[in-house]
Amino acid sequence: MGLKLQSLSAFPRAEEHLLEKTRSGAVVSIIGLIAIATLFTHELKYYLTTYTVHEMSVDVKRGETLPIHINMTFPSLPCDVLSVDAVDMSGKHEVDVHANMWKLRVNPEGLIIGTQYLTDLVEKEHSDHKHGENKEHNEGSSERKDEQSLNSQDEAMIKRVMNAMERSEGCRVFGNLDVQRVAGNFHISVHGLKRNAAQQIFSRGNNVNVSHVIHDFSFGPKYPGIHNPLDGTTRILLDTSGSVKYFVKIVPTEYRYLSKKVMPTNQFSVTEYYVQTKEHQRTWPAVFFFYDLSPITVTIKEETRSFLHFIARLCAVLGGTFALTGMLDRWIYRIVAAFTKSRTGNKRRQGKTAD
Repeated sequence: MGLKLQSLSAFPRAEEHLLEKTRSGAVVSIIGLIAIATLFTHELKYYLTTYTVHEMSVDVKRGETLPIHINMTFPSLPCDVLSVDAVDMSGKHEVDVHANMWKLRVNPEGLIIGTQYLTDLVEKEHSDHKHGENKEHNEGSSERKDEQSLNSQDEAMIKRVMNAMERSEGCRVFGNLDVQRVAGNFHISVHGLKRNAAQQIFSRGNNVNVSHVIHDFSFGPKYPGIHNPLDGTTRILLDTSGSVKYFVKIVPTEYRYLSKKVMPTNQFSVTEYYVQTKEHQRTWPAVFFFYDLSPITVTIKEETRSFLHFIARLCAVLGGTFALTGMLDRWIYRIVAAFTKSRTGNKRRQGKTAD
């Protein structure tokens, strides 16, 4: 019975006295061990590394706010002239928008030299605020004209701005803006100034330089691997003036960690358009951000690989390495044996010839 079982063995053993250990076999064995250690480390790292799975579904969220994080520098405009204008494209007057923004004065080298809370966030109804059309912001009734008269505070502000412009002082706008979760836009410009004050400072619109650097721009917290396309964007206008318009498409996103923690945020794509201000045009340049939301939400889940998957890959790696090193050892052994046999035959023939 034992002999019958032995005949079925797929792993026959050679007799001990028939085994031969060679130097080439030792070298191949060392190389094989190094390869196995390297591949094992790679497979272990692959097993321990989490990966993400993307799923898409219809966005059903309602009644939430959209967070906007802004971090921009305007190297050619002082802080006193800059304001943020947020417009809800639904046409509703937003009275509960929360803003926490700061204007940081910077010198020509970009170093911060002062801080000011941005209190002049302007909110208007879309029907009363037609940006992008060739209309004045302050045209209208006699009441609007009275609002354009300058007082002592305005005169002091104009003097302060002129001094800052002589020192090439810029402004960094930083903070968070919470808006309704509907399509809309906001822009950063000199529109918050009274027209008479703006005319005294800039004379006309094509003297307003809205060159800017976007350090950080996002619609929610960042998750691992996110790429915000506007981060690091630099737009410097030389010998020209105009408005820069960014058209943003927001994709609602949920990031689910291995710990089951869920972080709601947003991804976005962007296109850019520049409109040059003509010499006699009666509008002021600005940096516009028009945003719209996608009806599709993306869910990103962190997942790990199964232990059985790791064992299967590890067996494949080890088996392949052993097979390859064994084949390499046999080839080397046969080549060395053939070379040795040929060399021995030559020596024998030379000995017979000498005799």
